[in-house]
Amino acid sequence: MGSFKKLRGIFHKILNLRSKEEKTLLNAQEDSHSEIQQGRYIFPAESDHHEATILGFPSRSSLPPDKYDAVCTELAELVVAVAEFEPVRIYVRPDEKSLVETLLHNTTKDLSRVTITPCPINHCWVRDTGPVYVRDATGKFPDRRFAINFRFNEWGGKKPENGGLSWGQRWPPMDDKDLRENTDFAHWVIEHDTEPSPVTRIDSPVRAEGGAFVTDGEGTLLITESSIICDMRNPGMSKGRIESELKRLLGVEKVIWFPGRPNVDITDVHMDAEARFIRPGVIVYSKPHDVAQDLWKEISREIWDILGHETDAKGRHLEIHTISEPDPRGLTKTDAEELAASYVNFYFVNGGLIIPKFGDEERDQQALEILSMLVPDRVIRQVYANAIPLTGGVLHCVTQQIPSI
Repeated sequence: MGSFKKLRGIFHKILNLRSKEEKTLLNAQEDSHSEIQQGRYIFPAESDHHEATILGFPSRSSLPPDKYDAVCTELAELVVAVAEFEPVRIYVRPDEKSLVETLLHNTTKDLSRVTITPCPINHCWVRDTGPVYVRDATGKFPDRRFAINFRFNEWGGKKPENGGLSWGQRWPPMDDKDLRENTDFAHWVIEHDTEPSPVTRIDSPVRAEGGAFVTDGEGTLLITESSIICDMRNPGMSKGRIESELKRLLGVEKVIWFPGRPNVDITDVHMDAEARFIRPGVIVYSKPHDVAQDLWKEISREIWDILGHETDAKGRHLEIHTISEPDPRGLTKTDAEELAASYVNFYFVNGGLIIPKFGDEERDQQALEILSMLVPDRVIRQVYANAIPLTGGVLHCVTQQIPSI
């Protein structure tokens, strides 16, 4: 009996010790999680070396039916252009995978750098719906991969109205399941990205889209107030709170704010179609065509004026180069259609730059010459885009870089 009591006492001591060890481990995990979620990060310059590029092929519920095939064809041509320089990770709905494979095989025979992953995806606008990959800025996790989930919510709850007719197109309705998939897409990508190592998800308290951010990788951020300071995205959050969080999450020291305009387009004026950094201190600015709407000219003049009076995070005055937008006449079929035709919505790749070509031969050539002069050390490829711009974006909007560690 005495031996039994001793054994029982030893057993309880072991259980108590194990319980304490488990509590200690749990507390350490919670502390680590909190440290990571509250940590500081940096969004590298988009011209830095990439591990790969993300592209997404749309579902049929996300585009006007008469534009679907053309958008997919243009996306396939973009995939081939990017894959010349770096690996491409394509996300596509399982039922559209064979279509994408056929399009790619018709466009190129070399798919060695292309990976196709079936997943719940609808929008092709992965710049906005996908994760934003960042690096640790504290020095505590030098070899760890991180990505921010900015909790996409349809650009502040935008949905086609008037029976599906919006922005000159007739759009199919998205049901609740589609909308949940769109919000969850960034989370899904992060959870399934294990190459070259798993990714740690950072959940942002600020809701935003990646196309809203234009950074130089050295502490400067360009952003419009209309695209992020709004109750449909960040109810009750002040400009100061939003700026503080963006500085922490993106490694920003200075934010240059532009007014923008709510509801002038689906994004509420994303900066990636207005002005972009070629390198720190050097910006290319998109000038609307003479026949553009007066409101867009007004917005653009505001951006020009602010850029002309600002300095970047390092105190440099900005060197600005203007690229004029193409003539939309002849690129659209009806007066009701809206064309997102900005040459500065380009995409950096390893050793190269992918720029749009819209079909206005004079302006296409001017854009090529200006950008060739600004990045003489990079190979430039022009990719034709018409269906993509007619449905809301250009090349930067449908790509997302995964920076190398």
